[in-house]
Amino acid sequence: MNDASRQVQRTFLLLTLLSTLATSFIWGINTLFLLDAGLSNTEAFAANAFFTVGQVIFEVPTGIVADSRGRRLSFLLGALTLLISTVLYLVMWQIQAPLWGWAIASILLGLGFTFFSGAMEAWLVDALHSTGYTGELEPVFARGQVIGGGAMLTGSVAGGFVAQITNLGVPYILRAVMLLAAFVAAFLYMRDLGFSPARGIKLSTQVRQIVRASIDNGLRNPPVRWIMLAAPFTGGVIYYAFYAMQPYLLELYGDPTAFGIAGLAAAIVAGAQIVGGLLVNKVRRLFVHRTHALLIATGVSVLILAGVGLTRSFVVAVGLIVVWAMMFSMSTPLRQAYLNGLIPSEQRATVLSFDALMGSTGGVAQPLLGRVADVSGYGASYLVSAGIQALALPFLFLAHREHASSDVIEQEEGSPPR
Repeated sequence: MNDASRQVQRTFLLLTLLSTLATSFIWGINTLFLLDAGLSNTEAFAANAFFTVGQVIFEVPTGIVADSRGRRLSFLLGALTLLISTVLYLVMWQIQAPLWGWAIASILLGLGFTFFSGAMEAWLVDALHSTGYTGELEPVFARGQVIGGGAMLTGSVAGGFVAQITNLGVPYILRAVMLLAAFVAAFLYMRDLGFSPARGIKLSTQVRQIVRASIDNGLRNPPVRWIMLAAPFTGGVIYYAFYAMQPYLLELYGDPTAFGIAGLAAAIVAGAQIVGGLLVNKVRRLFVHRTHALLIATGVSVLILAGVGLTRSFVVAVGLIVVWAMMFSMSTPLRQAYLNGLIPSEQRATVLSFDALMGSTGGVAQPLLGRVADVSGYGASYLVSAGIQALALPFLFLAHREHASSDVIEQEEGSPPR
């Protein structure tokens, strides 16, 4: 690997570290924060659903911004929007705002994250190609996942215990400070390499061209289509399973005020992400096709979610969640490599944003799952989550049947035969 490629990876890892650390300060206590603001379970997950609504509305438009005006600009706008919406969240909490106020704040949060999704990944892939990188993408994505897991581990533990010794609002202040640091780092070190923002073309013309090409390379491209159609049945479940874990584990633990336990639970997931990221290279050698790995990881995740719903043991639930997080972390780089191998550079950010949109649409199930938790308990809601995620399996099987070029995992020299 040459020096230019190393610099691209260092910038990617730095931005991953700062952005994940910023957001993870509240990951362990977000649901508790919403409940403390006076919302019911149904209202809290409705607020999360409005976050998803923001993602659904803005995913493709912000992807077009990244493909037409630059991935660096998109990241900067994302950091700034998240900073503003985080401050708004604090205001909502202090004034015990009604649900409509949380809806507005959550939609703005969704907008902020859509500036990140697609743009960051597209920037990395194009910049690596521009600097002469010829290796596989999974190791790069895996390093990012390890760094992100470490940041999540640090941020979620710190956020949980800071909330316990101060109050539930302080982690949001820490989040705002780190988002400012991410903005400054991106401004200084991020450059659009391997991609030139279009100049001298009307924005309306650019939008039409990008949308048309993105559809051709997205939903009209069967291998990409099936992977995207599986996303709604995993994306919404992942959001719910993670955020419902906070009050559910406190319930199993027996102390609803032990906010440190909620932060520690998120940290356990982060630790599992680190391990999963480190194991990606070993796992990929066990498979000939990436879709085989995705099918197995998704199937195991379904069984684990059902197990979490059935157990009444805090220790068993934590153990199952660790395995669930590892399945997710090991399969994500494989999925990213599969999709990026099928998307042209010119529409990469938009297609990846549309993929993120498809995953976000699954978030509309969060109020339903929250209602199940209100009526029948968190265990029942995890059982329903398992059933929803199982619906992704037929689409992954259809993706496997397409025999896409990026589905084949190239075996490195010196690797044992499979």
